Amino acid sequence: MRLTVVGSGTAAPEPERVCSGYFVEAAGTRLLMDCGPGVVHHLARFGLRWDFLDHLLLTHFHTDHIGDIPMLLFAMKWGVRESRHRPLGIWGPAGLGDRLRHMAGAFGDHVVDPGFPIEIRELEPGQGAVAGDVAIGTIRTPHTDTSLAYRLEHDGATLGYTGDTGPSDDVARFLAGTDTLIAECSLPDDEAIDTHLTPSRLAAMASAASPARLIVTHVYPQLAPRDLPRLLREAGWTGRTLRAEDGLALEVAPDR
Repeated sequence: MRLTVVGSGTAAPEPERVCSGYFVEAAGTRLLMDCGPGVVHHLARFGLRWDFLDHLLLTHFHTDHIGDIPMLLFAMKWGVRESRHRPLGIWGPAGLGDRLRHMAGAFGDHVVDPGFPIEIRELEPGQGAVAGDVAIGTIRTPHTDTSLAYRLEHDGATLGYTGDTGPSDDVARFLAGTDTLIAECSLPDDEAIDTHLTPSRLAAMASAASPARLIVTHVYPQLAPRDLPRLLREAGWTGRTLRAEDGLALEVAPDR
């Protein structure tokens, strides 16, 4: 699998980061996990084939994770030289269908009828699915009532994505042993809340999950200037750590 961080930001606008979006290529399958504001233009900026996207996986319905969906579908309808005919799977938590219909009411019918088939699929926590060449697992996270984390597997490689989450032993077990784990770390320890992670909380979850490589993302400005790898080491996580940056691209493969 090949992963590109399209957007690593948060609800706080920053000049160098757009909101959440992670592009995955596996053999002939192209997936996008989350589609926050700015993601569609960054897909083009980084040379990623947004027009050939096969599946969109959503973790939850906060604006910084879904705000560019109307733009993505508008681009797929009107921003291509040749009309698209290949289907697009839009999968996510319970309530996805209603959310897209509400978007259509605000932005136009192209959200649910862009001129090519759309498969809207609501995933229950613990439900497995197959998207082209990728096997997908899900678990609920302590963020919203329906928010999900994802585990992707292809050809022996595993990629985990926490989405937004509070501390959770269950989520750590679900993501255990992944080759690459994309994990949020929103706030400093002295601003901890139940629905997001801090360096000490992420260090505990990463130590339990033991990924081969940790990519830290969704970092709010009050935490961003700090040395996150050092904070994680001081809190007990000793594994490989990268700070997510928009445009970061890397291979996800078994390498322990």
